[in-house]
Amino acid sequence: MDSTRVTEQPTSFERPQAGASPVDPRGALLRTPGQQRSTPGGSGLPEAQARGTGETPAGPPVPPGPDGTGPEHAQPAAAEQLDAPPARLKPSVGDHRPRPAPEGIPAQPGLEQERRSGQGLPPGRPTPMRRDGDRLRFVGAATRRIARGIDLDEIVMGLCRATVPTFSDAILVYLRDPLPVGDERPAGPVVLRLRRTDRIPEERDTDGGFLPVFQPEPSELSALTAELCEVRPGGALNEVLRGVRPVFADAPAARAALPELLGEEGESIIPGGQRAILAPLRGRRRVIGAAVFLRRPERIAFEADDLLVAAQLATHSALGIDKAVLYGREAYIADELQRTMLPETLPQPTGVRLASRYLPAAETARVGGDWYDAIPLPGSRVALVVGDVMGHSMTSAAIMGQLRTTAQTLAGLDLPPQEVLHHLDEQAQRLGTDRMATCLYAVYDPVSHRITIANAGHPPPVLLHLGGRAEVLRVPAGAPIGVGGVDFEAVELDAPAGATLLLYTDGLVESRLRDVWTGIEQLREKLAATAQLTGPDHPPPLEALCDEVLDMLGPGDRDDDIALLAARFDGIAPSDVAYWFLEPEDAAPGRARRLARRALARWGMEELTDSVELLVSEVVTNAVRYASRPITLRLLRTDVLRCEVGDDVPQLPRLRQARATDEGGRGLYLVNRMARRWGATRLSTGKVVWFELNRI
Repeated sequence: MDSTRVTEQPTSFERPQAGASPVDPRGALLRTPGQQRSTPGGSGLPEAQARGTGETPAGPPVPPGPDGTGPEHAQPAAAEQLDAPPARLKPSVGDHRPRPAPEGIPAQPGLEQERRSGQGLPPGRPTPMRRDGDRLRFVGAATRRIARGIDLDEIVMGLCRATVPTFSDAILVYLRDPLPVGDERPAGPVVLRLRRTDRIPEERDTDGGFLPVFQPEPSELSALTAELCEVRPGGALNEVLRGVRPVFADAPAARAALPELLGEEGESIIPGGQRAILAPLRGRRRVIGAAVFLRRPERIAFEADDLLVAAQLATHSALGIDKAVLYGREAYIADELQRTMLPETLPQPTGVRLASRYLPAAETARVGGDWYDAIPLPGSRVALVVGDVMGHSMTSAAIMGQLRTTAQTLAGLDLPPQEVLHHLDEQAQRLGTDRMATCLYAVYDPVSHRITIANAGHPPPVLLHLGGRAEVLRVPAGAPIGVGGVDFEAVELDAPAGATLLLYTDGLVESRLRDVWTGIEQLREKLAATAQLTGPDHPPPLEALCDEVLDMLGPGDRDDDIALLAARFDGIAPSDVAYWFLEPEDAAPGRARRLARRALARWGMEELTDSVELLVSEVVTNAVRYASRPITLRLLRTDVLRCEVGDDVPQLPRLRQARATDEGGRGLYLVNRMARRWGATRLSTGKVVWFELNRI
């Protein structure tokens, strides 16, 4: 065994402490009440009796009851069911039974006489401790180890490691499946599942004891015992679990309950005598499982006081499991809340590739106010949004969800970025006086290769050019959302093909160790260094770039949530775009068919001519019927063929089933049947109806 490996294992007996003398008056603090102490005359009577105080010594031990437990371990009145609170015992007046005096520790050679008389010990040799103190120290160390666990597996493992091999040679832990959470009352039968087993190894050390080595691999106990056990109402196991108190395996109740718990083959692992304890695990409101403590035949059997130890271990473990389940449910709710308020998947708009990351402030607080979004807009454009609500709590997450929904609604109206921020500011003021957030809203147009950005107190974005140069964009900062009474300004910048725009929240660049501008400069340098790895003609992959950016965070840099959105601008080449204006007249549909046919012939897509002519004619005809200004027709050639028809009428068309006698109303029905996708989007100046066809 490696001597350098230190593990916390409670010991069964007190080790001698250097410098303590048996005649030192401070030694009286180590004795328990009623402990025998020799008088100067060597009478061997208790100290109180020797002083003539009239106090009587403790009486003889009370014999165990028929179930193997002493009077203090008697079963309480049976509850109606496992989920009912245990019956309270009301002690009768005058029922003061003397506690049985625990036996001393095993005699040590040459010290028996000194232990009895307390005389003749060399200076500095303490009087050996009694087992009451040993058990108390063991329970204290074991409960501390169990309490260190924060989740279910850690608590169960803490129980196993604290008890094996100090208290028992093996342990089996059964828990309800599924575990009840809080006040909920599970429907259906009570089922116990074997959660974990642990035992000491077969090897012995030179002192004849068992090596305290934990084996993570499942032992043969798992193979010999049943994995699942259904607690039958009125059965022996149900009665023992309702009793709450630990019992010895040789007690009548346990002899009938253990085969039901362990299965037919599991009974063979139970040693004879008082070398097994069945301890119910009861949480705050109900029994949640059971633990079985086992000792080998060659080891000393359990004593009556060991039932108290098992009860303490079971109680602390059950309460810890209860709290871990509650904590797990709260963490799950918070995690689901955060996940549903962030995009489940990013869209795949034409001419831009996207990647994102989100990191909570801490694993124990997985909710926050940071968010990101990518919203497709008419004309193959895309809105890129990143924001940060003050704080990282459930309230911040709720406000973030409302602001994100508002931003999506405003984006659907195709408002300019500065107008979107203005309406977000009004919405934040309606939510409360202290609801503040920062936000950056950008709109990318892949046809014009331009991007329009408006900022509300957010850190500026960083643009990584194709050649490897990283640039912090100069965007007016503006005031945070929620301040009110301020104007927001938008700027339009070039977005060359191959460039990468990085939007982020301040958790990435600001911490206790650095200010925000120092962090932005480090981010710029990190992006430039990453781009050098792939060369000047090849931009770094988006996913790898996001990982590299997060690697710049040090151990003490996680003070806040982090939201990261990366956009690679591919754009749409001018040769892949065809754009026309059509007057709203009867000849417009025919002219639209001819223009579409020429564009498809130029692109080598003649196989789509018939379908495109039919669908373009139907959509343009519908626009001519209501439009008063010129109609726009645009064809985009990407991985699909996209057609967009715009007019100045804000009413959106809707699909309906035409009757046999109707002369019209079948245009959108044809579009719906023949197009890969189609839709209509309202603009500030009208609407756009679009459809897509797969390229053959």
